[in-house]
Amino acid sequence: MKIGIIVYSMTNNTVSVAERLNDALVQKGAETVISHVVIEGADPKSNTPLKLVGAPDPNGYDAVVFASPVQAFSLAQGMVLYLKQLPRFDAKKVFFFTTQHLKKPWLGANHAIRQAKALIDVKGTAVSGTGVVHWSSEQREEQIEALVKKLTAALTADVTQ
Repeated sequence: MKIGIIVYSMTNNTVSVAERLNDALVQKGAETVISHVVIEGADPKSNTPLKLVGAPDPNGYDAVVFASPVQAFSLAQGMVLYLKQLPRFDAKKVFFFTTQHLKKPWLGANHAIRQAKALIDVKGTAVSGTGVVHWSSEQREEQIEALVKKLTAALTADVTQ
């Protein structure tokens, strides 16, 4: 199974979780590629409009995992910009996870997941599963492990060893 992990990260927290997922998937025999959404003008102190300069293509994968942080209680604007410009794509399985600083999902993560699902659903593929890592939580490590385990099991169910 060929799996694309498409990440937008501002502080590398989201990337670090994606890398752990990638490592677990490779150990299970999956072929994986991590690609980065690259945005210019993402400095929150600047009034420069966001510009998408790196837009990974989700086509050609059996499954895709999108990952993004929460920003201002919503899906990060860089990921919103990326998902809006995507054409329809044909992945059989799609997953989404988010990282957020705050410890409660109702402080942005739930909204970010709803936004991502809505933006992905209109591309012709429904999101099969989601997850959240609360970066300031004392249980962050356990949350990462649980997310990686959950997504690895869902993504490698068809992979023969």
